[in-house]
Amino acid sequence: MSNAFQNAQKQILQVYEYLRKEWVSYNFIEEFLVPDRIIEVHIPITMDNWELKIFTAYRSQHKNILWPYKWGIRFHQNVSKDEVMALSTWMSIKTSVVGLPLWWWKWGIIVNPKELSFRELEKLARWYVRKLYKYLWPDFDVPAPDVNTNPQIMAWMVDEYSKLTWKWTPWAFTWKPIELGGSAWRNIATSLWWLYVLEKYCEVKKEDLQNKKIVIQWAGNAGLNFAKLVEGKGAKVIAISDSKWWIFDEDGLNIEKVEKYKLDKKSVTDIEWYKQISNQEILELECDILVLAALENQIIEENANNIKANVILELANGPIIPEADEVLFKKWITIIPDILANAGGVTVSYFEQVQWNQNFYWTEKDVFKKLKPIMDKSTEDVINLWNKLNIDLRKASYIIALERQYNAWKYLN
Repeated sequence: MSNAFQNAQKQILQVYEYLRKEWVSYNFIEEFLVPDRIIEVHIPITMDNWELKIFTAYRSQHKNILWPYKWGIRFHQNVSKDEVMALSTWMSIKTSVVGLPLWWWKWGIIVNPKELSFRELEKLARWYVRKLYKYLWPDFDVPAPDVNTNPQIMAWMVDEYSKLTWKWTPWAFTWKPIELGGSAWRNIATSLWWLYVLEKYCEVKKEDLQNKKIVIQWAGNAGLNFAKLVEGKGAKVIAISDSKWWIFDEDGLNIEKVEKYKLDKKSVTDIEWYKQISNQEILELECDILVLAALENQIIEENANNIKANVILELANGPIIPEADEVLFKKWITIIPDILANAGGVTVSYFEQVQWNQNFYWTEKDVFKKLKPIMDKSTEDVINLWNKLNIDLRKASYIIALERQYNAWKYLN
């Protein structure tokens, strides 16, 4: 299995030849290649059967040129130290691509949350905060959810933090329920950003989404919202997945029925009227747009040559390894990279911080009004550099992000 952190480092090094022409110091690149520090903690939880289990969590603090830190908390059985280092690196790049004044830490806990009861999950969330609350300052380090974490978990965490600090502090965590100070549009912002970026790309190519065949890997809330949005634009979602299998229909799935079935049955894989195929088969389906919304390392050297999509939209972090990138580039497959395509969530999370600092809530209209110009400008910047240098969109995104960070770094070194 490809090492996610090494992949993140390779992606940075691949653009240095372009950065060198802009007099970017290699000292900056060397410093940027590694996080400032890694923290490992062990969290003891008494399970419902009174058995004691110890859960391991890793925290990667990437850089602190810009403040405050912003970071996601991932609950997953395959979390590793390398993964959280990679994720923190990618997220530093991502926030810089869209021009947010944030740098990233990343946390991951080795746990399969599906194996925990509701009460055990709450215990893990609260004990996590007890172990770390001294590091979680609202003006310094503000956590948010990631894979398998959600507003309910953020609610438990902000409640525990407030108890430990003897002060109600809802701005210590973002992506909370709206009733506890979360931002409007948080449920749809991620999916809307995906749609905006895809539409902006189609606009440049003088195309639209009408009748495009789309394959979506991962039917989570954001994936299903995105499926409904592109379906509303006239596209046909011909395949979609959850954590087990995929369903497929060449004539297009009925996303409304799929969503209702998933809410009732917790999985899309038992829908009787659609064909079931494997994860590998779905990645290699012939389609216009392949949407990767699951985890890292989905397209590797071994399967890159079998990909038949015209465009790949990366909604997960690091779903394509650098070696596969080169194969796909030679096949004239366009990749809209993760650091641009999935920046909607962190942008609205940043908006949530700003609203709390102002002690003022924005309406959905306000959030939309502020979100779209950021998306438009960041996408246009990347596409313009892509056309100018005749490189892939990932390299264009990295060049823009690293130049912005270097311009801050050079004043401090």
